Amino acid sequence: MSEASKIIGEAVRSGRKFLLEPEANIVCAEYGIPLARGGFAREPSEAVRIAEEIGYPVALKLVSPEVIHKSDVGGVFLNLKDPADVEEAYKRIALNLKEKMPKARMLGAFVQEMAEPSVEVIVGMVRDPIFGPVLMFGLGGVFVELLKDVSYRIAPISLKDASDMVKEVKAYPILKGYRGGKQLDIDSILDVLLKASRLAVDHKEIASLDLNPIIVYEDGIKVVDAKIYISI
Repeated sequence: MSEASKIIGEAVRSGRKFLLEPEANIVCAEYGIPLARGGFAREPSEAVRIAEEIGYPVALKLVSPEVIHKSDVGGVFLNLKDPADVEEAYKRIALNLKEKMPKARMLGAFVQEMAEPSVEVIVGMVRDPIFGPVLMFGLGGVFVELLKDVSYRIAPISLKDASDMVKEVKAYPILKGYRGGKQLDIDSILDVLLKASRLAVDHKEIASLDLNPIIVYEDGIKVVDAKIYISI
């Protein structure tokens, strides 16, 4: 049995509706989805050790089986520049959680590199009761929130399907290098769409998948946040 199957199966058996961030990252990594570097820490000193290995600045994010939207409970701290910042952020996350959700458990925190900024895209999946897994692609920020500039395909998808999805969004010229801008790594976007498709097809327990944001560079991409919701 694959590690992804074990993690998803355990979440189903325990009645959890989503995977913890370290779990979601393991599942995505098994499918070759490129993630921003990070590690799970159970205490402040471990968080500092991981941050030192990754290199500053880093982000620190709450890991709790009761909390999926970490920012809502003060569970995310960004641009931490040294060990003192990391230790303080870890303690603040614990205090914020105790104040806003006293019954929630803090298992630890996920330490993650602060990825260099660039154009952001989104890859998502929802499992339709009739059509099965439906993939979504869009550019991030205002393009998806305000303009609803997204495209859809039913999984499994082919390389041509992935290419068509990317070309269909109105903001596609930004990826191609609009008005003298640098062309970004569209091939890596196609690759992550194909891998997300395979993940959704392989694991019918996954109700939805949200890779957002994915930062796209001239060479390569990095998934900064991966959310996987489970059907129970």
